[in-house]
Amino acid sequence: MAGNENSRLSETARRHIDKWVAQYPPEWKQAAVIAALKVVQDENGGSLTTGLMDAVAGYLGMPPIAVYEVATFYTMFNLKPVGRHVINVCTNVSCMLCGSDEIVKHLETRLGVQLGETTPDGRFTLKEAECLAACHGAPMFHIGDDYYENLTPQKIDKLLDSLE
Repeated sequence: MAGNENSRLSETARRHIDKWVAQYPPEWKQAAVIAALKVVQDENGGSLTTGLMDAVAGYLGMPPIAVYEVATFYTMFNLKPVGRHVINVCTNVSCMLCGSDEIVKHLETRLGVQLGETTPDGRFTLKEAECLAACHGAPMFHIGDDYYENLTPQKIDKLLDSLE
């Protein structure tokens, strides 16, 4: 890749990525790709662009396609702009058996959007997650880095009302 792709990464992003890269042997710096994408996504308002993924690829010495594969595989990455609060609802077996279908219906009705959409005011994006590794608290979702378990429509309404 040409050197100018790296210029799309801010100095702050490069510093954060370098901390992750330092945790691996030099020949394994590509192992920091998930952390690098998270850093860049957070700095970019919650989503990734092709240019930013190309910059990560260049910085880590990876083929761009390898970075795209990671970014499109994991639901934590967003390839289009998202709302201030991204709600990832688990719909895997444990959550489904404990009522995630009703949770999704309630959220869609409450927010006026379907899974994969953002509210017109840009406040919420509603996404489906295959598994969030919190089966003991099903049904559940996470918003940002916070997990919310044993959800009910009442708990959801109270939580949504508390978010700016």
